[in-house]
Amino acid sequence: MVHKFKSLPECVDDVKRGSVLLNGLVDYYLETSSPQAILILCSVREPHDKHLLDKLNECMAKPACRLPTLSLLGHVIRKQPPWMHKITRFPLLTSLLKCLKTDSDVVVLITGVLVLITLLPVIPQAGKQHIYDFFDIFGRLASWSLKNPGHVHGVYLVHLHASVYSLFHRLYGMYPCNFVSYLRSHYSMKENVDTFEEVVKPMLGHVRIHPELVTGTNDYELDPSRWKRFEIHDIVIECAKVSLDPKEASCEEGYSSMPDRVTIHHHPHLRSGLDYTASPYTDFLSSFGSSASTPLSVGRPPLSLSLPQLPGTQSSLCSPHTSFHQVGHCSPSENTPLVRLH
Repeated sequence: MVHKFKSLPECVDDVKRGSVLLNGLVDYYLETSSPQAILILCSVREPHDKHLLDKLNECMAKPACRLPTLSLLGHVIRKQPPWMHKITRFPLLTSLLKCLKTDSDVVVLITGVLVLITLLPVIPQAGKQHIYDFFDIFGRLASWSLKNPGHVHGVYLVHLHASVYSLFHRLYGMYPCNFVSYLRSHYSMKENVDTFEEVVKPMLGHVRIHPELVTGTNDYELDPSRWKRFEIHDIVIECAKVSLDPKEASCEEGYSSMPDRVTIHHHPHLRSGLDYTASPYTDFLSSFGSSASTPLSVGRPPLSLSLPQLPGTQSSLCSPHTSFHQVGHCSPSENTPLVRLH
């Protein structure tokens, strides 16, 4: 079946034929999770990028297709095609942000937030328009991971907390002045104090004081000209530099080496034997399985246990309580944790 689509990368001149092939291949991937389909879709070149982004946006509007669509988007972002930054001009980015603000499916949220984490270094200038969308998503998911409004199973809740922790690192690393201003404002409200104490405050203990908090301003860090001197990997490394967590830092430095495919089983979206949860991010969020805990305060119920290994995954990611001797450049004596906000 896939061989019918192998001419897609060469259909540059025949845009109409290319768009038909591309739409069909996306539908085929959504039905089968075909690795061969992923390889072809990740090789899409201009002008077919527009058709791919529009097709993914169309699929995001269908709840049954949302999870595999996010998985496919994640695969494409990981390959870093030269046109990926243009996603800011397409409705797909807005659909991704809306999904993270409104969806109630925990696996969709976990996958979506990790797609966002991977995308942010590709589109750093998007902060000027979407910074408060990013912060609202963090606030919603931080509260969700504490209050568990959907009565989510404990394993998935820990995975959600892990993804929120990674989003915290990305936002603090890229937009420290604005992010700290948001944290101060949002968590000074009485209704948010519990979330701050139980979820956010422990995260603050795992980052250095960001130099931009001393020398930068809210306006400057959102100025698109600030990002012109940075490549994607530069931004990822800068985020790693402010982490006191050696595993988080090492994951950032190894950002582009995440495995291609792993699987979460036993989720309601697994229908007709289809692996709709196969995702390059499942391994990313499952890495807490090799470490002691997520950064939760002592008084919180036992989410701070080792993350159970999900079937088909390998432990490789990031936990805030990993011992410092694992990575030599993160010696505790050289690091200053961020001071509390209030």
